[in-house]
Amino acid sequence: MLNHDFPFSLPFRVRFAEVDIQGIVFNAHYMTYFDTAITEYLRHCNLPYAVLKESGNDFHLVKATLEYKAPLYSDDLFTVGVRVGRIGRSSVTFELAIFRDGETTPCNTGEIIWVYADMTTHKSVAISDEMRGMLLGGSK
Repeated sequence: MLNHDFPFSLPFRVRFAEVDIQGIVFNAHYMTYFDTAITEYLRHCNLPYAVLKESGNDFHLVKATLEYKAPLYSDDLFTVGVRVGRIGRSSVTFELAIFRDGETTPCNTGEIIWVYADMTTHKSVAISDEMRGMLLGGSK
């Protein structure tokens, strides 16, 4: 994975509060970076959270995988790249990577799988063709 493999990216700066006693970003913050980048990706695709909520359906996280390759330090500038790797009947797989500014190889990669579900029954529902097109549109 290289930084140019991601058509959408969001810039960040490591804040002091995100660094642990070892002087590197505490591992749980990587999920926050990924979640924030996916939220902005959805906004980029014209699918802000308010639109999803109005439908009575929403996405549930069913899998999150992180691979740490190199640490980030306080005040580091970095971007999170987001792309849709796959859309199934009711699921979407996001592929993510964190790139320190000036570097082309990731210091962290991840995969997040969401399932689209009815918020009353919590049963999976099909992703519409319209939503599918919107989700894929941001990855071009």
